[in-house]
Amino acid sequence: MKIGIPKEIKNNENRVGMTPAGVFELIKNNHTVYVQSTAGEGSGFFDADYESVGATILPTIQDVYAESDMIVKVKEPIEEEYDLIKPNQVLFTYFHFASSEALTLAMLKSNAVCIAYETVEDEEGTLPLLTPMSEVAGRMAIQQGAKYLEKPIKGKGILLGGVPGVPPGKVLILGAGVVGIQAAKMAAGLGAHVTILDVNMKRLRYVNDIMPSHVITEFSSEYNIRKHIKTHDLIVGGVLIKGAKAPKLITRDMLKDMHPGAVIVDVAVDQGGCIETTKPTTHEDPTYIIDDVVHYCVANMPGAVPYTSTVALTNVTLPYILKLANKGWEVACDEDKLLAKGLNIVKGTCVLEEIEEAFGWNVSC
Repeated sequence: MKIGIPKEIKNNENRVGMTPAGVFELIKNNHTVYVQSTAGEGSGFFDADYESVGATILPTIQDVYAESDMIVKVKEPIEEEYDLIKPNQVLFTYFHFASSEALTLAMLKSNAVCIAYETVEDEEGTLPLLTPMSEVAGRMAIQQGAKYLEKPIKGKGILLGGVPGVPPGKVLILGAGVVGIQAAKMAAGLGAHVTILDVNMKRLRYVNDIMPSHVITEFSSEYNIRKHIKTHDLIVGGVLIKGAKAPKLITRDMLKDMHPGAVIVDVAVDQGGCIETTKPTTHEDPTYIIDDVVHYCVANMPGAVPYTSTVALTNVTLPYILKLANKGWEVACDEDKLLAKGLNIVKGTCVLEEIEEAFGWNVSC
């Protein structure tokens, strides 16, 4: 199979779809790999690194799409790429269709096969291709939140860990999934007081078992959320419903109850956000303020640490890429029902119910 790795063109997206080590494995399996020139430089991988393992470097993104049977990316195609996608071409990347009707309609029109990293499952029902980026984003949420709590950038002026004689900052985490647990680890490590909310008691028991005593678990309800936002300095939104829009757990009217200079980091922004006032931002312009509350809603947070993110992503995607390349998408998905859960759009048809629900479509796409 001919596999293409284009350069990401989303704002400040420095990750790349595959490391040279991953490309080496594909070429060892007798596949042809096309890499767009400079595609890996943002992650610390250079054209010579890819050429040394047998990849062919192509000068433009148009060339990569034109030559490839399967495109391996990090982020969803953006508008400039829509017309480059060929009918029957396989796209394997993060799509998060539920957050963008325009993207969904464009991929339907393309007649391509869209396999989304974020809906592939494993035997335990978890999302193995989303997990590493959720781990990165969860940890980054605390780094960024701590930074934006600083007064020069309109924050409350709180040091999360406090100092002797001064109490630590308070962090509220919505969701005890991968993002929430990683955020809690980072915040607890800094010495912050952490409260983590979820509706899944099994997850809360797990958090209670593994976290230090200054990480408090509570059942998630509107009452508890309204109570805690009045006293917490940093709120991390880490709620995920596979393939669907995130629920709005903090509404616009709740912001008035928060302290001026409090910070919201909504990691769920890719799925529409779990804060009503969330709107996607970029690393170039990451924050905005509503009712004196700082919002950090960057839709590709791991793109700021591209080396770590690219290596972590390739570690988990490579076995699936090899399976798709070796067997073709139809056989691979027929034999592996958990990989088949990654199928979101197939040649002009939605095959994931959550997409239809997100846009109120009550008939087949």
